Amino acid sequence: MKLYKTQNGIVIEKDNSYYLLKDETWDSFINDDHLYEKMKNVTSNLAADPRGKNLIDNLLAPLGNQEIWASGVTYYRSREGRQEESKGSGGGDFYARVYEAERPELFFKALAHRTVGPGGKVRIRKDSGWDVPEPELTLLITSSGKIVGYTVGNDMSSRSIEGENPLYLPQAKNYDGCASVGPCVYVSPSPLSQDTLIQMEVIRTGEKVFEGSIDIGQIKRKLTDIVKYLYRECSFPYGSMLMTGTGIVPGKEFTLQKKDEIRITIEPIGTLVNFVE
Repeated sequence: MKLYKTQNGIVIEKDNSYYLLKDETWDSFINDDHLYEKMKNVTSNLAADPRGKNLIDNLLAPLGNQEIWASGVTYYRSREGRQEESKGSGGGDFYARVYEAERPELFFKALAHRTVGPGGKVRIRKDSGWDVPEPELTLLITSSGKIVGYTVGNDMSSRSIEGENPLYLPQAKNYDGCASVGPCVYVSPSPLSQDTLIQMEVIRTGEKVFEGSIDIGQIKRKLTDIVKYLYRECSFPYGSMLMTGTGIVPGKEFTLQKKDEIRITIEPIGTLVNFVE
């Protein structure tokens, strides 16, 4: 099943039918360790809305008061890319150590006011000359630390800033319009298959200027292990979202430009489309 946050309210998609939840708030509804069963029960006792798919014409980011965090260097390709961008500053070896270490890299990414939804405009920093989208499987986690859903995430990154000095990571990662999530939260009784594919393409003036793909089976760490580290000393009263890293890393010859269209697809979740402001 899929869960949407829309201007009409919360919408559940089940078996090509759509159900509008009129008296539910996002934060209270999604923060449930038994979210799949909850959605199943709700739809069995509620009539499908006759407006159907038109209910999800005006999508918002599937986010309320949840914090978005991110984990870095979880794919081998990411390790290589980070080492390349930071070797001039002497920080390249740090990323190799992170990739092999027991403790994952975790950093705060964004709150709702710095995050855009489907069709929204992500930003590149004015003080950065090398900027890329990072397509990432993103977890929806309850306040108890249970993974209950999945969405598509775009961890916008200023690689020139991070490459200058790894200590500049917060500036490279956290700024207005630095993240996008959506189009929905996919809720399933079982984890996603390891062969689930992440695909990304960037369109510029009608031409495809970049494309790449990778399967989530190439993530080095168990997703549950990353979540355990995130929740060790942090509480999340509304639950959280966790971007799980990227294995699609454009080379130095590519940087985003204004008006680029970014398309990230993870089936069965869907496609997240954003434009660069």
